[in-house]
Amino acid sequence: MMVDFIADYYQNIEKHPVLSQVQPGYLKERLPESAPYNPEPIETILQDVQDHIVPGLTHWQSPNHFAYFPATISTAGFLGEMLTTGFNVVGFNWIASPAATELETIVMDWLGDMLKLPNSFLFSGNGGGVLQGTTCEAIVCTMAAARDQMLSQIGRENIGKLVVYGSDQTHSTLQKASQIVGIHPKNFRAIETTKSTSFALSPDVLKSTVCSDIEAGFVPLFLCATIGTTAVTAVDPLGPLCDVAKEHGIFIQSQSPQMALRKPRLLLPLG
Repeated sequence: MMVDFIADYYQNIEKHPVLSQVQPGYLKERLPESAPYNPEPIETILQDVQDHIVPGLTHWQSPNHFAYFPATISTAGFLGEMLTTGFNVVGFNWIASPAATELETIVMDWLGDMLKLPNSFLFSGNGGGVLQGTTCEAIVCTMAAARDQMLSQIGRENIGKLVVYGSDQTHSTLQKASQIVGIHPKNFRAIETTKSTSFALSPDVLKSTVCSDIEAGFVPLFLCATIGTTAVTAVDPLGPLCDVAKEHGIFIQSQSPQMALRKPRLLLPLG
């Protein structure tokens, strides 16, 4: 019944307005004040979904959706979700699920090959990486790794000196991640971009900012470059930015597809 419900939704998805027409607070008026004390049949539950939930959806999968990231999942994608949910794999480590660990390793190397990354980024070259569920997860994980490696060199008491860099077009997840891993809010640099660079982050301005921070006693830690910003689809010049990062020992992360690869001193969760 659930599969049929989803199939029917896709069959008629273009009939729904892409943007929900409900008003804020609409659902509270439709649902009971407390959870049900007794179970209900699946037919009743699906009818409630149809009557109360579907009207409050923004239909991202609609062929008429042209905002943000349209059609974010394929039929193969949600069938795969059904399969993995059924298996309920918990991939803590290899013994918890050997197939999950080894499949992720193989797929990451496939992706690395597709991106023509150096062999040192692949498991076969003593590098490797992991698949993350979201951009936010990837940024937090890589920034935490960068933070710990840097603090092992300068002492954990110096966390207040660490600085994170991005452009004023970089997604807000970077600033959120920096707060989560303990970077002082005053040490977050949203470097201004201009029309002359098509709103891409300027390597020269970055270098000037980094040098100023070093002179002031700060420790440059992390740079996030973006391949297609959310607001204006700006593309930062990765090569020149990597040169600046390498010169000053800065970890660099690039945002775009949801994938994470790691190499000592250079983190690239392309997420």
